[in-house]
Amino acid sequence: MADEQGAWIMQGMDWDDPRRIKTYRELISLVNETGFLPLFKNEIERFSAEEHVSPLYWWTGDREQDPWVWRELIAGTGEVAYGKFFGRKAGFISMEWLPVFVNFRRDGYDFDARWDDELAGIRHKGIMDCFGNSPGDGIAEYTGLQLKQLAGFGKGGHKNFDGIMTDLQMQTYLVIKEFRRKRNRKGQEYGMPVCVYCRPEDLWGYEVVTGSYREESLRSKEKIYGRLKELYPDADGKAADRILR
Repeated sequence: MADEQGAWIMQGMDWDDPRRIKTYRELISLVNETGFLPLFKNEIERFSAEEHVSPLYWWTGDREQDPWVWRELIAGTGEVAYGKFFGRKAGFISMEWLPVFVNFRRDGYDFDARWDDELAGIRHKGIMDCFGNSPGDGIAEYTGLQLKQLAGFGKGGHKNFDGIMTDLQMQTYLVIKEFRRKRNRKGQEYGMPVCVYCRPEDLWGYEVVTGSYREESLRSKEKIYGRLKELYPDADGKAADRILR
């Protein structure tokens, strides 16, 4: 995605390119093949979903062709993780690589342990407290608006809700489970779909999500950077840091 004279120009493949990703199922397959993939174009060439799809249908609402809609469909499958994982921007992580990212980004800390060691702020804790104290006992899920109200953000309360939510996704404590539209009193849907957040442990199980806790977080980092270098040998090291750290 490039900003050209104030207009956002999407990058991507020609419609007739046989390598083009044509469905959201094919995009899931690409994520599982690569292990992890940002949604939008970034400093590393070809390291994005955007560069593997056609630029023609973004934000059209076409369920069959619009990659912006595909991200909603993909999040709802639960087959890969979706959230703001890459340089504070959105992307996907496969189930194979999610535990590796969790161990690297959390540095081996569950959130409560991070709080106990004074490595998390009160605003982060306020949001995480909404999800209860026992990851894996059931799925606690909230929209952003619900969390904002429950955790005391907004008028007269805490500031920078969006930034704190991005922190918690970058640290892999929260993921986007699905997208949901509001309903009126008649049960009819209306408005734009909004993110529904939950803990990855509640969605996929504690043992699955923390499966790499047994190794040093530095080793998990080396695996992620090594995989990126394997896929994109010419990737600049500083660019990799900005996207992955």
